[in-house]
Amino acid sequence: MITLNADEARAALDLPSVIEALRAMFRDGCEAPVRHHHAIAAEGQPTATMLLMPAWLAGRYLGVKLVNVFPGNGARGLPAVQGVYLLFSGETGELIASIEGNELTARRTVAASALAASYLAREDAATLLVVGTGRLAHLMPHAHAAVRPVRKVLVWGRDQAKAAALARDLAGQGFAASAAADLPAAVAEADIVSSVTLSREPLVRGAWLKPGAHLDLVGGFTPEMREADDDALRRASVFIDTPGALQEAGDIVVPLTTGVLRKEEIRADLAALTRGEHPGRTRPDEITFFKSVGAAAEDLAAAMLAYQRARAATARPTP
Repeated sequence: MITLNADEARAALDLPSVIEALRAMFRDGCEAPVRHHHAIAAEGQPTATMLLMPAWLAGRYLGVKLVNVFPGNGARGLPAVQGVYLLFSGETGELIASIEGNELTARRTVAASALAASYLAREDAATLLVVGTGRLAHLMPHAHAAVRPVRKVLVWGRDQAKAAALARDLAGQGFAASAAADLPAAVAEADIVSSVTLSREPLVRGAWLKPGAHLDLVGGFTPEMREADDDALRRASVFIDTPGALQEAGDIVVPLTTGVLRKEEIRADLAALTRGEHPGRTRPDEITFFKSVGAAAEDLAAAMLAYQRARAATARPTP
């Protein structure tokens, strides 16, 4: 059995390769039941969530990710998401890999956003606004830069000191990065807006989006969480990662419930985009709206990639 810690998973999962692994997985498909989603009471802090996410390719691989999301961890200096991925042989059921789940989750999540942007963002999109300052905010510029010519990065966070620190880090990594104090102005400037927060109230207003902008909503994963308002949906062509967003994403569930959005108005998911069943962006001035909640298929694709690379490094045949 192979065990990959966070550093080893990071080395095996470069973002361009993960994006292409996800593209192939969504195009070709796999079996991925609805994930188990359990609220966990945590005394003195926000309610936590336990997720169990299985997926398999018959006769090849099967796996499951176990994830705990503790929103109160930020106050402890810990990541909100903690998890592990277990990969099994699809022939025998034996455990063949254990992969640190936080790195795998972060990288497949930003890769899914970049995959969507490869169909939905303007080809000349060069300015990215990242809303949030956590783990995903550090990776999101690199992911979008793998598919679009992103050079300028604006960072907005409720904690301006954290936003400034992240901007300095990104500047050191080659981006023209700066902290944004004025969120409406930053949204209005951006070609791509990626929101990676655990907000329960809309942060991004549709009225602020410029023609041709692409809005990428990543952080919310329950019906009670929202990162954008109803106007963003009214002005945009709406896309989702998987049908799971219809039940789990507050940015989709609430507008469906109130009648702001009708199910038939959702243009496509990532499977349809990767299979060419929908063209994605159709006009330069079109505003596109992408909501992801994460999918077990993404985890399986990333785990397979990490495992196969680890096996290749030791010159052992893969099952």
